[in-house]
Amino acid sequence: MSRPRLLFFLRLAFILPVSAMFGCGSGSSISATGNPLVAQYKITPFQANVTASVEFGTDTTYGRQTTGTPPTTGPQQPVTILIAGMKPNTTYHMRAHLEAVDGETWVGPDETFETGAIPSSAGKPPGMVVTRPTPGLEPASGVEVFNGVAGPGSLLAFVTDLDGNIIWYYNPGNGASITPMKLMENGHFLLGVGDLREIDLAGNTLRSVTTDQVNQSLQANGYSFTISLFHHDVIVLPNGHWIALANYTVPYSNLPGYPGMITPVLGDALIDIDLNGNVAWAWSAFDHLDVNRHPIFFPDWTHSNAIIYTPDGNLLVSMRHQGWILKIDYANGTGGGDILWKLGYQGDFALAGGDDSDWFFAQHYPNVESVNGSVMTMSVMDNGDFRVGSNGAGECSSNCYSRATVFQVDESTNLATLLWQDSPGLFSAWGGSIGTLSNGNVEFDLCDQIIPAAVPASQVMEVTQTANPQTVWQLNLTGANAYRAFRIPSLYPGVSWQK
Repeated sequence: MSRPRLLFFLRLAFILPVSAMFGCGSGSSISATGNPLVAQYKITPFQANVTASVEFGTDTTYGRQTTGTPPTTGPQQPVTILIAGMKPNTTYHMRAHLEAVDGETWVGPDETFETGAIPSSAGKPPGMVVTRPTPGLEPASGVEVFNGVAGPGSLLAFVTDLDGNIIWYYNPGNGASITPMKLMENGHFLLGVGDLREIDLAGNTLRSVTTDQVNQSLQANGYSFTISLFHHDVIVLPNGHWIALANYTVPYSNLPGYPGMITPVLGDALIDIDLNGNVAWAWSAFDHLDVNRHPIFFPDWTHSNAIIYTPDGNLLVSMRHQGWILKIDYANGTGGGDILWKLGYQGDFALAGGDDSDWFFAQHYPNVESVNGSVMTMSVMDNGDFRVGSNGAGECSSNCYSRATVFQVDESTNLATLLWQDSPGLFSAWGGSIGTLSNGNVEFDLCDQIIPAAVPASQVMEVTQTANPQTVWQLNLTGANAYRAFRIPSLYPGVSWQK
């Protein structure tokens, strides 16, 4: 520290206690929020250009921390941090960390906060049992996100630690299912709960987009359709726009196989919504696909369930009822919406070294794991409904099973290769998710498992990505089905929790 600056701090010390110079003691407070598992920590740094974070845990070793806040823009500017990731009915220790732009740091005193119980109005948590079947193998760090949990009176959206303890939850308040629920780069959650909703960790709604709002914009921009509802997925683009899945019905007369009748065909749309809630770009499956191709569950014709933004500025869409993953010409909002390719059985790619049953069927939640030039590596939850040679969903023959899969897709040669698979001997007719974890293992969710007495259940597994996969971690959920279950590093972007 330079001598003039040191003298300034020495002179200031005769007027203010050391804690007040950087902001603590009476300058900090912890209070409850509308979510009993979330605390609000408020601190007022004396200086400008100070970032703040909080570490917390069940004792004074803490163990978890929040993301640092943006630098304060003026002296004595209050900073508020939401503390999430705590178990119900538990006392937590927490303390602030402040850092000035010149590198000076300050650590606050230990303070405590006691969480409350999850209210019964939020829904009943399902039963959860965690096992680690293979001694010596440790799971990847992080927390588990569960959303779209379906069961009588169920808690619909929650996060657990790796021991199966609920450490965060959200109640939409309107009884709607929650699909999806995604942590955004700004630390908020983005959800589909009837409307599209951005919330903070305390559950406060920060932004909402409704179907009525979108339909008004579609009409104002000359589109030929309006949507019935949002469903299954919404993503955030680098420019801040949201792209959501929606659907609507078109009546058809005398379709082949449906003579003399009106058939209400349900199909999908993609809606690009800008920061003002206006439609910037839209796409309809009815304009680009043949309505007479309907392998399963017609007239629910396309039933898409996931969107991916690709590094080249286009979109992938998982169409469960077509058994395809489509690449669509989005071109960062300037594309014409043409289907660039269709991946899957009867699509545009040959499958190397396998027969048609090795394709995915009625799939969920593809994830692009890497892109190297024209070669894309993609994980896919292969539900297996109506797999080639199967009697179909719910009527399992020897060829009816679900798998975790990783495919390599070469766009330059239209060749797909099945790189890895795990078939645990179970059939999940719907739902599920998959992804590669930080340690290279694969985690996947078998959403639709029925145990004795017809109790709904799900099984989430982390397995090694080896020729003979070993189960590293497993969570069995009973009393409900987890539409998606997947791991994230923590509840704070850029922060990884190790325990």
